Amino acid sequence: MRFTKMHGAGNDYVYVNCFTEEAENPGELSKFVSDRHFGIGADGLILIKPSKRADFEMAMYNADGSQGKMCGNGIRCVAKYVYDHGMTDQTKISVDTLAGIKYLELFLEKGKVSQVKVDMGAPCLAAAEIPADFDIEQAVNVPIEVEGRVYDMTAVSMGNPHCVLFLEEDVRALDLEKIGPAFENHPRFPERINTEFVNIIDAQTLRMRVWERGSGETLACGTGACAVAVAAILNGRTASNHVTVQLTGGELKIAWEGGDASVFMTGPAVTVFEGEIELPLGIKSDR
Repeated sequence: MRFTKMHGAGNDYVYVNCFTEEAENPGELSKFVSDRHFGIGADGLILIKPSKRADFEMAMYNADGSQGKMCGNGIRCVAKYVYDHGMTDQTKISVDTLAGIKYLELFLEKGKVSQVKVDMGAPCLAAAEIPADFDIEQAVNVPIEVEGRVYDMTAVSMGNPHCVLFLEEDVRALDLEKIGPAFENHPRFPERINTEFVNIIDAQTLRMRVWERGSGETLACGTGACAVAVAAILNGRTASNHVTVQLTGGELKIAWEGGDASVFMTGPAVTVFEGEIELPLGIKSDR
């Protein structure tokens, strides 16, 4: 199977062009290629497919084989892939996802895509739809107890569900391997949750680490950065509707005017390498 390894701000995925490759059993395939010792090594697998509703379709799978609805860093790399491989000559494209059709603007450097701006759509704050099991309409700055500590939490969905925590202690020193799973599998979140641990740097700058359901800690999360910006604006933690989110793997620019307005995310897309891998029995890919 031919593949391309790409990353957006360090959030890395294995990409398969399903215009030319057939990727069967994608959940098992994702587990295999994501393994950083016995596979290629990635946070998951992204399939680029034909679409009847948009220019392209993105199917995204986490490292544990579960399917995700949306990936902000991943979709930027989809845009880079299709442009750099001559599958489109347009700098504005649409990509179908399980979270709906997303619209992307591509920025070029020396004839190749370097940055991508994504219309991520409006955030969902309805607790029942995220889903977050709180007996209120919106879970904005509400207490949640995890392993004996009470946190103030804001729940936001950007296609994927997120739990955003603003902390005084330096998030870089947190033991996410310990606390991350406790949030991910908390009974308040029946479909599990992605959790962002956030420091306020200044009125326009936020620092975050993320624990992603199905993948563990990753260097970046695009939908998570959007959720963090939305939560910061809702809670009056920022003086601007345009913020910079510092992630372990790089920076993302997020803009949201509030209400039903779309969240816009701008960030890098990078090709790491391309190659071909022999798949084990039970995971078939035909050209």
